[in-house]
Amino acid sequence: MSETLDNFLGGRIKLIQPIDGYRAGIDPIFLAASIHPKPNEKILDVGSGVGGSSICLAVRCPHAKVTGLEVQTDLVKLSLMNVEANNLIDSVDMINGDLLSPPSFFKSHSFDQVMTNPPYYECSRTHSSPVPGKAQANTETVDLSKWIKFCLKMLKPKGVFTMIHRAERLSEILNHLGNRVGDIVIYPLWPGMNKPARRVIIQGRKNTGGELRLSPGLILHGGAEKYTPEAEAILRHAEAIVL
Repeated sequence: MSETLDNFLGGRIKLIQPIDGYRAGIDPIFLAASIHPKPNEKILDVGSGVGGSSICLAVRCPHAKVTGLEVQTDLVKLSLMNVEANNLIDSVDMINGDLLSPPSFFKSHSFDQVMTNPPYYECSRTHSSPVPGKAQANTETVDLSKWIKFCLKMLKPKGVFTMIHRAERLSEILNHLGNRVGDIVIYPLWPGMNKPARRVIIQGRKNTGGELRLSPGLILHGGAEKYTPEAEAILRHAEAIVL
């Protein structure tokens, strides 16, 4: 496997990634930026890839304990290298496993927070990449309802669930969350002024009954497709997102 070494968070993080196959973009950074852990909280990153979200979170919040779960063995190997390269072996664990048949030591209701950046596309609605690893990362091999069910199963009561996904699947995601998650915040990521959101961050708390709230969200690009100062602060300077 051929790889590249890429800078994230303005060079605070370096990630080894495959040239062909799954490559972390900005979505894992936004996902990690929306997590606000208390000291020593345990966070699970479902579908952790090369460790982008887990490592970004651990760099911003060194008191957090992060566990990544990833089914692709090659990506787990790279994520372990990335954890070591970024000096995070004491705060980040990367586990090779399938959420449909997770490792036996994964216990229900054992994490304070679960974050996830699942594959965005349904098999029936997209043309899969000819690169197997990229196809598996971008196209669902696990039904979204089962993916969400696993995430909620791992959460403690009143634990925080956070997902980034395509805006057009928001109603489906909310349907899968049902009455199991309350205090939900929808945070749109607008590509530019007067442009429809392509991504949304969905965050809520398990087993609570609070009402849904729509946040103003974040505009990503200003003139000439440059990032806005607000987006730049998150992507380059490791600022948090306040939902």
